[in-house]
Amino acid sequence: MQRFLALLLAPLLVSPVLAFEIPPESTQVIVGTAENWDSTYVTLRLHERTSDGSWKAITPEWSGRLGKNGLVWGRGLHPVPAGAKTKVEGDRRAPAGVFDLGGAWGYAPSIRKAPSLSYVQVTSRDLWFEDVNSPLYNQYLRIDHEPRTPEEKKAQMNQGDYAHSLKLFIAHNAYPRIQPGAGSSIFFHIWRKGGKATTFGCTTMSEENLVRLIATIDPVRRPVYVLLPKAEYERYRAAWKLP
Repeated sequence: MQRFLALLLAPLLVSPVLAFEIPPESTQVIVGTAENWDSTYVTLRLHERTSDGSWKAITPEWSGRLGKNGLVWGRGLHPVPAGAKTKVEGDRRAPAGVFDLGGAWGYAPSIRKAPSLSYVQVTSRDLWFEDVNSPLYNQYLRIDHEPRTPEEKKAQMNQGDYAHSLKLFIAHNAYPRIQPGAGSSIFFHIWRKGGKATTFGCTTMSEENLVRLIATIDPVRRPVYVLLPKAEYERYRAAWKLP
């Protein structure tokens, strides 16, 4: 692991711009930009790669909310600047960077989605572990019995909560590269109070926009989420081949 991180950060010694590019197989990108690292608001837009390799915006911009304390570098596909502050559990900051997307979870029996996108209807037996001391930290598990232990009960996914009635996993600090304490349970989900409330680190938006987003993305196209303050986005845009 240490050797991997050393190789990952080596380009920083020779270039002020981190060596990285959007994966070539990623032909859908959700771009989220915030005014600065402390902003709790984000502007979102979905782009698709055209046959000539350029990016085309396929949706209008829409608004979302971020963590109460803004953003901080997360653990995803991107390299992290040497010495940069990174996300930790409970910091109420949204992870910044470039992230793969996982499956969707919700309360409805079914949703509008691409056939290749996994969907789980949440029950009392669906767990997501946020305890930094758990060997299943930041992992999902469906058990074959009603939760019995304090650990199982604490890990139950939210039920009866409108904001969590539909959500899409953002692969921050995700398996198999999970680092205990580096942040867990990061999703796109429905915002609270009509967008007046901040989050614990997730990216939230109106139900209408979330439904549209989930219905449009296709795992076959390896969609990724790019979340950065505007200055960092412009700094890395050309080198990372962002929209």
